[in-house]
Amino acid sequence: MCASARPSPPAPRPDAQSALMQITLLQNTDIPLVLASTSRTRAALLRGAGLAFDTASPGVDEESVKEAAKAEGITADDAGLLLAELKARRISSRVPGAVVIGADQILVADGQWFDKPTDRAAAAAQLAALSGRAHSLVTAVLCMRGGVVLWRHVARPRLVMRPLTGPMIAAYLEAAGEAVLSSVGAYQVESLGVRLFAAIEGEHAAILGLPLLPLLGFLRQHGALHD
Repeated sequence: MCASARPSPPAPRPDAQSALMQITLLQNTDIPLVLASTSRTRAALLRGAGLAFDTASPGVDEESVKEAAKAEGITADDAGLLLAELKARRISSRVPGAVVIGADQILVADGQWFDKPTDRAAAAAQLAALSGRAHSLVTAVLCMRGGVVLWRHVARPRLVMRPLTGPMIAAYLEAAGEAVLSSVGAYQVESLGVRLFAAIEGEHAAILGLPLLPLLGFLRQHGALHD
């Protein structure tokens, strides 16, 4: 009895072929990219820019690092870069040939640092504290390869929040849901949170947690992206 012939593997779908061609044309696949973050927003920003990359969780205790940095009098800019480097270094040791992207964001209002709220009550208190005031989102990004820092950058978008009443804050948190707990400001400007503001200055991607235009510029200079 003759053995049946093995079926041929399915041909790649046209959309998959198109995506692969796009990556090959725009990106140097000999230089892998890894995002040292589990942030869906940062990953979406890179994906939207047409980058192929892997993600990895760095497992850094951000709260402890920030507390130590504040105790030592380190600036928010330097603390953000420190955290970005710690995240990238944790991953770079595992993938020495890849360019690893680390990032961090700290909200600063009149010298006070704000972290992600732990619950709805903390989010309400944070929004009340920011009400009617200007604050900065100190957003650090760093690239590392083989354990060596290749490039670092800090963006400082400035946002001015409208005066908010208690009922306004409660209504916003009810409508926005648990998603606000993933933001250092207890808001998301890419959705309902934009209604809380009177003015916003700075790159939209940096406000979301990743200064994308400077990062793309570095990746082109480093040869990871094609012009």
